[in-house]
Amino acid sequence: MLFSRTSQYAIQALIYLATQPYGKPVLNRKIAHNLGVPHAYLAKILQDLSRQQLLESVRGRSGGYYLRDGAAQTNLLDVLLLMEGQYVDRECLLGHKACGDETACPMHHKWKPVKQEMFSYLGRMTLSHLSQAVLKGQYRLSDLPLSLQTH
Repeated sequence: MLFSRTSQYAIQALIYLATQPYGKPVLNRKIAHNLGVPHAYLAKILQDLSRQQLLESVRGRSGGYYLRDGAAQTNLLDVLLLMEGQYVDRECLLGHKACGDETACPMHHKWKPVKQEMFSYLGRMTLSHLSQAVLKGQYRLSDLPLSLQTH
């Protein structure tokens, strides 16, 4: 299972916002620029994350988005479930619509434990943990050169 582009952008944006000072709104365009993603597409994702209670949105000249109180403790599995839906754990590696123990594809029994371990790992990784690693320079959020990324 690979993440959809929407989920990838959502996770990148949430980690980016977790690196920012709490309560200070960041414009969609700035987030999109720093991540190297299309701002119109990101705007829809941020609106969705706001409706899902992970972000606060502020309108106006000094508006933008910031993480809600406590949202930094959200784990990546929860974000993935919000973006992909509750059936994400039933996704078939080969793309079959029905793939389970009863209707297994050729990869199902080998992929199932790998997928379970991956979900376990995602459940342990919080936005706070990942944002701290980004701030320490252990990880990067985009393919852009570091000189083009501003915090």
